[in-house]
Amino acid sequence: MSKAPEDFLAVLNSRSQDIFKRLVERYLETGMPVGSRDLSRLLAVGLSPASVRNVMADLEDLGLIAAPHTSAGRAPTQAGLRFFVDAMLEVGAVDERERQAIASQIGSQAAGQGKVEDLLTEASQLLSGLSHGAGVVIAQKSDLVLKHIEFVRLDAERAMVVLVGEDGTVENRVVTLPPGLTASALAQAGNYLANFAVGRTLSEARQALQHQRASQLAELDELTRKLVEAGMATLADTGSTTPPTVIVRGRANLLNDTMASEELSRVRQLFDELESADGLIELLGDAETAQGVKIFIGSENKLFSLSGSSVILSPYKDANEKVVGVLGVIGPTRLNYARIVPVVDYTAHVLSEMMRRKRDG
Repeated sequence: MSKAPEDFLAVLNSRSQDIFKRLVERYLETGMPVGSRDLSRLLAVGLSPASVRNVMADLEDLGLIAAPHTSAGRAPTQAGLRFFVDAMLEVGAVDERERQAIASQIGSQAAGQGKVEDLLTEASQLLSGLSHGAGVVIAQKSDLVLKHIEFVRLDAERAMVVLVGEDGTVENRVVTLPPGLTASALAQAGNYLANFAVGRTLSEARQALQHQRASQLAELDELTRKLVEAGMATLADTGSTTPPTVIVRGRANLLNDTMASEELSRVRQLFDELESADGLIELLGDAETAQGVKIFIGSENKLFSLSGSSVILSPYKDANEKVVGVLGVIGPTRLNYARIVPVVDYTAHVLSEMMRRKRDG
């Protein structure tokens, strides 16, 4: 069982905490193990390399740092990075230039006539560019809120049910027409369904139709009733059974020529798992209870454990303030947490706001 930050704080004096903090910050900056001589030059209070080495030995005994391979320097362990993130990370604000870029890029997509998925793709691309890592958006398959529904006759025996969502999504389903159905009866069935469906989610529309079915279906003639029932079945078929949508941009940032073949294999496996949706439901479940940004380091989340990556994620919401997905950055464990955490948080805020505007617009 991993130790809580207060456990380490209780056994580390201010000098040890300062040395550890400087070591981690230097490692995150360079990606290289840090030696006692380098650390002694970074400290505000002059300490000899020998004194620094003694403190580093204590930090190593606690499991906060370790020597990778045969290096003389030390790097933070996963436990050390978690301690640093929880107890010592100083998160700054997103600078004005980046705030404007985030709002402008996502806003321009929201102002268009594209689907919500276009908006999510833009957010993923944006995060990749700002972090130099991989931007990821995991979107819950939401229950479509209908803006328009109608039957379009294809031929004497078939019609297409056209469902248009408030987010711009269009879904089509083909239904079989009862023999002898007139054009007026087709329009009547469409109007009847629209009366219940528009402004409601698919599940709400189904419930409303079922509630009124016994009394009002009796008022329709037999042929129209059959078509309305076919339309109800169509609504049932468009329920939330599809796995979450996963959008990843910038994966090339994590696959570089300097990586060992084993590292390349692990990162490629991560992308395969993302695309096959393994573990995504659990991740979305975590997001629904999160109050803000969550940071997973190394093996802390099973979806990312094999790749040895760090993941910074924040939930975003739809127009009804319901958490419908997460967005964030995947990168090496030496991510610039202080910079990327507020960027992810702000992007999630902007995306939630733009989704509200897209519905209202």
